[in-house]
Amino acid sequence: MPETAPDPTVTDATWQLPRTPRSAPHARQLLRAQLTDWQIDGEVAETAELLLTELVTNSLQHACTPPGLGIGLRLATYDGLLRVEVADADDHRPAPRQAAAGDEGGRGLTLVQALAERWGYCPRLGATGKATWAELSLTR
Repeated sequence: MPETAPDPTVTDATWQLPRTPRSAPHARQLLRAQLTDWQIDGEVAETAELLLTELVTNSLQHACTPPGLGIGLRLATYDGLLRVEVADADDHRPAPRQAAAGDEGGRGLTLVQALAERWGYCPRLGATGKATWAELSLTR
């Protein structure tokens, strides 16, 4: 079987983080460093950081996963897009909800839906759970 060459227009970076409150600021730090390396800045970088924060926070707060299992982060660029992805071991489908005026939370996925070109989730490859992702145009 012939070997398929990797697509040179796709770049990605992945990390595994523990499920602790300190993982959200660490994820932002990793994202900022990677985007700087890829020379992505301005509004795209700021929006990507907000999207990542919301996805990581949702995973930390809502994913019912066994102790010891962490979360996966993936950043990728392809076809003029930046993809921000957070994976966890929870199979529940993420869905935006309508937060009441006095609620302190509950707006994360609504914010993701408003800011991303598109977003969604998919099963994790070779593992239990899902990956929730959001994509931004690199030409904003």
